[in-house]
Amino acid sequence: MGKKYLVRYERNSCIGAGVCVVMDDKSFEMNTDGKADLKAGKKSSAYFEKEIDESELDEAMKAAEGCPVRVIHIVEKDTGKQLI
Repeated sequence: MGKKYLVRYERNSCIGAGVCVVMDDKSFEMNTDGKADLKAGKKSSAYFEKEIDESELDEAMKAAEGCPVRVIHIVEKDTGKQLI
């Protein structure tokens, strides 16, 4: 069993650039309000969160790295270490 990661997305701060959708369309989609949505993301107090595995990590990292306002974060689930 591989490592698990959490994608944490601060939707309120999204500017709708759409880079996340281009880099990871399995996890992100544009909403009619001009902001991205994290598919299957669960809402917490400050962000939306989705668990992913190693097979999804590369695309999620590219989405997070490409976000111009840095509102996508990738965290190792077991350790809590933030990768981005």
